[in-house]
Amino acid sequence: MGRLQQTFLMRVEDFSSAMVDVAERLVRDKRFLRVADQIAACGTSVGANSYEADEAMSRADFVKTMCIVAKELNESRFWLRLCVRREWLAPSESGPLQIEAAELKSICGAIISRTRKNGLKQKV
Repeated sequence: MGRLQQTFLMRVEDFSSAMVDVAERLVRDKRFLRVADQIAACGTSVGANSYEADEAMSRADFVKTMCIVAKELNESRFWLRLCVRREWLAPSESGPLQIEAAELKSICGAIISRTRKNGLKQKV
């Protein structure tokens, strides 16, 4: 029994895959490998932690893991912006991923907020 909707999980899986595509391109273009590694790491962490949160053992574990997802999405946006700044990616290439990261982060924020709010109601 998962806690997250399948549509959200599919979106984070697609996002993670697209971030790996960016990392592969950077490697192929012989760009700074550390940046490619960071892009692959934070991008795949979004998916892995979302799936982990989906099967969290407690409400606190769920919130903690969803906070990690939000942080990894923010880090993903940073690395994409850096690639554009360095002209390793065109804005048109990174733009859709940056928008998706921002949207997913907003969804995560709403999930975290709602879960925390519901947890307080139950304790009263």
